[in-house]
Amino acid sequence: MEDVVIPFSSEVPCDNNGQRMWWAFLASSMVTFFGGLFIILLWRTLKYLWTVCCHCNIKSKEAQKVNNPANNQAADRPKGADEKTEEVPASEVGWMTSVKDWAGVMISAQTLTGRVLVVLVFALSIGALGIYFIDSSDPIESCQNFYKDFTLQIDMAFNVFFLLYFGLRFIAANDKLWFWLEVNSVVDFFTVPPVFVSVYLNRSWLGLRFLRALRLIQFSEILQFLNILKTSNSIKLVNLCSIFISTWLTAAGFIHLVENSGDPWENFQNSQSLSYWECVYLLMVTMSTVGYGDVYAKTTLGRLFMVFFILGGLAMFASYVPEIIELIGNRKKYGGSYSAVNGRKHIVVCGHITLESVSNFLKDFLHKDRDDVNVEIVFLHNISPNLELEALFKRHFTQVEFYQGSVLNPHDLARVKIESADACLILANKYCADPDAEDASNIMRVISIKNYHPKIRIITQMLQYHNKAHLLNIPSWNWKEGDDAICLAELKAGFIAQSCLAQGLSTMLANLFSMRSFIEIEEDTWQKYYLEGVANEMYTEYLSSAFVGLSFPTVCELCYVKLKLLLIAIEYKSEQRESSILINPGNHVKMQEGTLGFFIASDAKEVKRAFFYCKACHDDITDPKRIKKCGCKRLEDEHPSTLSPKKKQRNGGMRNSPNCSPKMMSRHDPLLIPGNEQIENMDMNVKRYDSTGMFHWCPSKEIEKVILTRSEASMTVLSGHVVVCIFGDVTSALVGLRNLVMPLRASNFHYHELKPIVFVGSLDYLRREWETLHNFPKVSILPGTPLSRADLRAVNINLCDMCVILSANQNNIEDASLQDKECILASLNIKSMQFDDSIGVLQANSQGFTPPGMDRSSPDSSPVHGFVRQASVTTGSNIPIITELAKPGKLLPLVSLSQEKKSGTNIQMITELVNDSNVQFLDQDDDDDPDTELYLTQPFACGTAFAVSVLDSLMSATYFNDNILTLIRTLVTGGATPELEGLLAEENALRGGYSTPQTLANRDRCRVAQLALYDGPFADLGDGGCYGDLFCKALKTYNMLCFGIYRLRDAHLNAPSPCTKRYVITNPPYEFELVPTDLIFCLMQFDHNAGQSRTSLSHSSHSSHSSSKKSSSVHSIPPSNRQNRSSKTREARDKQNATRMNRMGQEKKWFTDEPENAYPRNIQIKPMSTHMANQVNQYKSTSSLIPPIREVEDEC
Repeated sequence: MEDVVIPFSSEVPCDNNGQRMWWAFLASSMVTFFGGLFIILLWRTLKYLWTVCCHCNIKSKEAQKVNNPANNQAADRPKGADEKTEEVPASEVGWMTSVKDWAGVMISAQTLTGRVLVVLVFALSIGALGIYFIDSSDPIESCQNFYKDFTLQIDMAFNVFFLLYFGLRFIAANDKLWFWLEVNSVVDFFTVPPVFVSVYLNRSWLGLRFLRALRLIQFSEILQFLNILKTSNSIKLVNLCSIFISTWLTAAGFIHLVENSGDPWENFQNSQSLSYWECVYLLMVTMSTVGYGDVYAKTTLGRLFMVFFILGGLAMFASYVPEIIELIGNRKKYGGSYSAVNGRKHIVVCGHITLESVSNFLKDFLHKDRDDVNVEIVFLHNISPNLELEALFKRHFTQVEFYQGSVLNPHDLARVKIESADACLILANKYCADPDAEDASNIMRVISIKNYHPKIRIITQMLQYHNKAHLLNIPSWNWKEGDDAICLAELKAGFIAQSCLAQGLSTMLANLFSMRSFIEIEEDTWQKYYLEGVANEMYTEYLSSAFVGLSFPTVCELCYVKLKLLLIAIEYKSEQRESSILINPGNHVKMQEGTLGFFIASDAKEVKRAFFYCKACHDDITDPKRIKKCGCKRLEDEHPSTLSPKKKQRNGGMRNSPNCSPKMMSRHDPLLIPGNEQIENMDMNVKRYDSTGMFHWCPSKEIEKVILTRSEASMTVLSGHVVVCIFGDVTSALVGLRNLVMPLRASNFHYHELKPIVFVGSLDYLRREWETLHNFPKVSILPGTPLSRADLRAVNINLCDMCVILSANQNNIEDASLQDKECILASLNIKSMQFDDSIGVLQANSQGFTPPGMDRSSPDSSPVHGFVRQASVTTGSNIPIITELAKPGKLLPLVSLSQEKKSGTNIQMITELVNDSNVQFLDQDDDDDPDTELYLTQPFACGTAFAVSVLDSLMSATYFNDNILTLIRTLVTGGATPELEGLLAEENALRGGYSTPQTLANRDRCRVAQLALYDGPFADLGDGGCYGDLFCKALKTYNMLCFGIYRLRDAHLNAPSPCTKRYVITNPPYEFELVPTDLIFCLMQFDHNAGQSRTSLSHSSHSSHSSSKKSSSVHSIPPSNRQNRSSKTREARDKQNATRMNRMGQEKKWFTDEPENAYPRNIQIKPMSTHMANQVNQYKSTSSLIPPIREVEDEC
């Protein structure tokens, strides 16, 4: 044994003999622990005995009361005395309880003072542990002067505070015995008393101060008190780490104590010098079962401890460490918070976040044709992105950030700074099996976002039209402030319906509202002209003050000729009403200061010319690229006018005024319409239109009254109608057929121009849709299947103007390639059908062509004696193709009537697709690559295929310009207004309204038409003329605004047998050469007088269908021919009708809503001959519109 064990100094009074005093330190802790434990047990024992004695006394008194009735007489007096005696203990209990409650509040972190106290105790415990780490480099026991040892003074102060805190905890404890045995209490017993012994003995013993490491177990609680830990994973991770580390450090402290002290029974001779951190290393290699052997325990106590520790340590290491690693690995990679950048806006995109939806959105939102997009896109989704989506985010890392979370969680909304976001966009899953559930999810997202920040602008996609009404129930939803719901079913049906009125229009509109880059093709192919048009988009810009006072046609012509811009609409502010959007208004509209124009151009920079144009500076400039901001503009900017336009929102576009309904304003104010014969002759008591005046209306009909059997449909001559082939059953989701019918029943068509609509499909499915269709006229149902050729022949599909193929079962199939199988099979089935030669002649004439060998200059050689079946005439029929009959001596362009002409390939049809890649199966003769984008494929370019994915671009288009969505709704829905949407939300059906001047004025809005060039007033331009000359002539003469061409695919080849397929050319340049077979897309004005004709027509015995065909042009047919034809046909018709009059009262009225005394219907019982088929389909030329011939409005 060494002579001196304890280091000492002459300045420090200590044991010069080196005697160890560790037992004194340990004894202070043991006495405190066991002494307190003994007192608590003694108190409990005495209390128990006292309770038992009191209980026995009470029982004895009660027994005496029962045995001695005399005591009952004095019952009142003792009772009062007892109450007085009980008051004292009650007051004592109340005082103790209040102190106990105060102590409990102080240590439970329920108040700010309590939280500060709890955090302070934890911080001081960590500080005491740090002092232990410092002192661990000194010997285990040494002489210390309290007044000169700074660390000992600090440790003393800490432990005094721990002692006071221990007292608070003791007072607040309900069970004193259990409190005495708590881990924190044991830590205090073995750390606080030795400090006071150190001061008394002038000694320092490292001892059990390492137990302060056990306080780390409370680390997660402290972080929760500070509101730092909020998620279960983070709390669990901190708990595991704190337990593991505290156990590790505590065990290392025990090894450090026994190894540096030695075994007491060995007189401390077997000690070894190990630093504390070497002991930490030893414990880690021991727990991990590695055991390198470089450091090991020599003492018996140390080895005995290692034996037991390795059992628990190994178990803890094997369970805690993998779980900690798993939690760290599963920690959200995208769990941070968005940091806003000064001067840069950001939007939040949530909902259905997938590779397809995000790539389509970013492709359109970040397109180079837009102005510099200084907007950062923040995606928020509760599922982390896959590798492909993550790679997409990395490619756009400068403008895109992703965060994992849910908009239903306010904490996640705060992370993405939704309160400072410029807008929130919600994407929908277009391919989900349950559209109503998807809409409900998005509505809940809107509610959550609006609840967090009511002022945020939200643009959301909705799948079903009827679910839009639920958004109106949200108090903070306000479309006047920019909130918009893009209903995909409504717009999809509207696009398809517009294709029924002018085939190819759906493709043109879809391309206009999508951002496409210009792809230059050198070869002279149809793709070259198509892609030139695809590069055009819709933009808005304020018009220069140089246009103020000019009429719309004048400004439109100037923009097209001078600025190379196509102006199609303006935002007009009238004196009587708020601002509204006017599409191709007439000469009566004059430009105002700050008028917002809607342009078709290739990029946003070109549209700036309309704002910079100055007549003084730019009048003589021929190159539009040189039109830039001039000195006059700078002067105007320095001295702005009071009428200067408002600052544009985002990329241009000003929100409609709050009271403005998103429809075109009438060309005449309804209150100021001059004496109009149509209104004067209108029966004010007859409801012909809905309450808004935007749609034709009829009283509701039972579905049984409109059902056709196959035989009845075969006997009914159907022509010029729309066949809707719908796949669906009882379990299918509703596609919303009302949105398809409404544009076809718009009130800017006269009644006789309405196309009859025949639905072919499951009756069970159509019954579910009928509630929304029973107020529309000329609607019929043929129960069957679109795959049945017998059903298709029964509805004369070869004579229809358009065949629409829809499916309600598309999203129920997981395999994407099979989602469109029904629509594809139906399309191929129709194309493979064969029809009679006479039908081919009719179909050829429907496009304005004559088969070879038939010189149309001779009326006798024509199959209809000089008449051409026009499947579309602007005012008298259904699809507006404007043309004129052949004049004597004029030969028309010929298209050979091959076998294809007699097959279903010539039937105009449009097929809805879910999966874009399935478009390759529609046309077997095209050469499209399967990986080709949809807009580059031939079926889409020809307008025969439509996919809902093309509507994705409307999200970004609406964000940059909220007027764009209003404009497209006006174009494709037929005039749906917020008033009408509110009505449908209340009643789910159109409400009839009386024909008042106000409602009739709503009919006065332009519509889309197709203008034929092979004859008529524009025939001179059709053969090699310039498109710009046609544009100016149509605009000046007839206020018709041309905006595209529907051209034969092989028109540029001059082939002897050209293909009858057509493709779309959007906004051709001025010098673009025209060919005679072109059809021109144009916006024509509503004609009040087109529904009136000569009196003789009103007495015709024709059916409503045949009476809807307009009389022949007086410019084209000699009077003698017309009189001879009229007398012959009238005699045959009267003879035939005489034999049918008795039958008419019993027949169902398929396509008319006339009373029983209305005109007889056109029913052919005999097999239909070529002559009769042509006679039924006689159409009048629209050259009669120039000047127009007055016709009588058909009876409803």
